[in-house]
Amino acid sequence: MNLDNARLLVVGAGLMGAGIAQVAAQAGHDVLLFDTRDGAADAAKAKLAQTLDGLAAKGKLTAEAVAATLARITPVASLQPAELVIEAIVENLDVKRALFAELEALLADDAVIATNTSSISVTALARGMKRPERLVGMHFFNPVPLMKLVEVVSGLGTDSHVAQAIATLAARWGKTPVHTRSTPGFIVNRIARPYYAEALMLLQERAATPEVIDAVLRAAGFRMGPCELMDLIGHDTNFAVTNSVFAANFFDRRFTPSLVQQELVDAGYLGRKTGRGFYRYPEGAPAVPVAGFDTPTAQRLVVHGQGFVADRFAAVFPQAERQTLSDWVGLEADRAQIRLTDGRTAREIAAERDLQAPVVVFDLPLGEPAHLAYAKSGNFNAPVAWLAAAGFQPVEMVDVPGLIVARTIAMLVNEANDAVQQGVCSEEGADAAMKLGVNYPAGPFEWQGRWGAAAIVALLNRLDAYHRGERYRVSPYLRLTTS
Repeated sequence: MNLDNARLLVVGAGLMGAGIAQVAAQAGHDVLLFDTRDGAADAAKAKLAQTLDGLAAKGKLTAEAVAATLARITPVASLQPAELVIEAIVENLDVKRALFAELEALLADDAVIATNTSSISVTALARGMKRPERLVGMHFFNPVPLMKLVEVVSGLGTDSHVAQAIATLAARWGKTPVHTRSTPGFIVNRIARPYYAEALMLLQERAATPEVIDAVLRAAGFRMGPCELMDLIGHDTNFAVTNSVFAANFFDRRFTPSLVQQELVDAGYLGRKTGRGFYRYPEGAPAVPVAGFDTPTAQRLVVHGQGFVADRFAAVFPQAERQTLSDWVGLEADRAQIRLTDGRTAREIAAERDLQAPVVVFDLPLGEPAHLAYAKSGNFNAPVAWLAAAGFQPVEMVDVPGLIVARTIAMLVNEANDAVQQGVCSEEGADAAMKLGVNYPAGPFEWQGRWGAAAIVALLNRLDAYHRGERYRVSPYLRLTTS
């Protein structure tokens, strides 16, 4: 099946539909643009003309390219025959099914129907169709012209040749297609849930403020912290998606919605669009104050353990001894221990080892030295100065298991492992989807390779023991990598 020269019908002239029409027309397709709202398709084309003219004025497009793209897009007042239909209408199962019934009465038997749904099961959408094998998910990300990822979603009845033809077409359009089965959330919206969920859990535990959570995750390489991102998305939207994924997974407690977010929704504090969410707008997140520390000294300084964190300390403190066979990672300054979190609290470590000296646990330092969360076993500050001396900006939080970055990354990795085990996607597909779909600084399996599966499993096991529930249970696929 070859769709390279297919005539397209795009149904839905909103932001997504107009973007899809633009990308297809720029790739050389003749595109029919339809919307049930009077004048919506014409208005979408007029707005697109303004956008393209603006790009031409900046030298990013030629006038000829603009004219050619616009000439290929034709607003129509009714559904028309086409070889490929891409729908981008309201996220409603019944409305989409009704549209597909209309289209099947109009289209040739070999025409393909693609749905841009972000959350509805493609298998469920195909129920009742005469030819369910021709329905495939083609999930674009907003803004369509800029975002590279396309999730190609196969329902239970989708023909593999149809899915491959859509993937080939997406690649020809300059996109990166990633195949996924039709499961709740597909790839991106499923694997991304812990990024929000762990922040909300930390807030519920009163372990850190929104600005601290956001600052340390930005320092780990994320473009936006989870709290400011939820404010941008809208808490009503984010909460609705969480509830949908929770219900679709038969109320698996790993996807339990947050009371913290429900309270924001109940109050009408929906984020930027209402002027208030976790933060007030237009001000946004306040700066996180960082304490100053004197230059630390020690008669004996030792770097413990192996891996990129230990190597970083060894490079910063060349005078330190190395004990690579230690069962922990961090610094020992005289009797004080400054340890990379392994899922235990500082108090637990001090009690388990009967340490009378101070214990500081610090978060996973994935990015360049910047804000780094830490917790301590008692009322002291001296050992923390070693984190500052290493170039970090130490930010104190409550002594909870896994701190912020470590538990968030561990849960993202865990969810990705579950997705692969269940045949939703490949490891490579998970990495590509998360980097291209939500701009993560690395893919979950790239993090796993850098940090180490054994360390992730150990941290999750300790979180599971601490919380005593299903939330932090280790994916069997991840556990297999350590056996």
